[in-house]
Amino acid sequence: MRRADRLFQLIQILRRVNRPVTAAKLAEELEVSKRTVYRDIADLVGQRVPIEGEAGLGYTLSEFYNMPPLMFTQDELEALVLGVQLVQSLPDKTIGNSAKDVYAKIRDVIPPSFITTLSDAGVRIKPRELEPEKQDTRYLREAIRANKKIRITYSDRDENKSERVVWPIMLGYDEAYCLLIAWCEQRQQYRHFRVDRIRHMERLDISVPIAGNELRQRWELWREQIFLNKR
Repeated sequence: MRRADRLFQLIQILRRVNRPVTAAKLAEELEVSKRTVYRDIADLVGQRVPIEGEAGLGYTLSEFYNMPPLMFTQDELEALVLGVQLVQSLPDKTIGNSAKDVYAKIRDVIPPSFITTLSDAGVRIKPRELEPEKQDTRYLREAIRANKKIRITYSDRDENKSERVVWPIMLGYDEAYCLLIAWCEQRQQYRHFRVDRIRHMERLDISVPIAGNELRQRWELWREQIFLNKR
């Protein structure tokens, strides 16, 4: 790793945690010696990067430090390429288009020397033999963000249709399907609805009576309990 990349990565490590990080931990992640970490921190402090702490106790980065947000290492750019490819492969047309937009925006602002890393990255998601049907999830995601109830007409595998009011929690994805995870008022339990089987959706002007993050936490606890019961 180039020294400039290492200094950048050191700052990134300190930015993503809220507690002091020891030199030993930094050395392990950066794959260098503690002596090198001490030297790098001294150099950054000399460049007026507000790193606080001392040897043996750990280091933190001031919350007021602002670094240009679109500086990437080559490893980070390759991770970005993989992420864009993965999102584009999902059965969600609107999310896939948003991934393309993100890719284009980043391509416009990174240094010219890094363009090749984006266009000719040495990483790739395995192509799928069958391309899944792409769904338009804009209105579902808007309802989730607004924490509003929705009324859906849903068709099961036998094409039997039912109408129900649900509390949308999140969208989940696997290789073939996009799933709406929601609390169903009719069943009084959490249900997973395949988006491609939702024949009609109406966003109601009724707020879900539970905050979105709390509803997600309740669903996660329910899911964990289901897994435990299967053991």
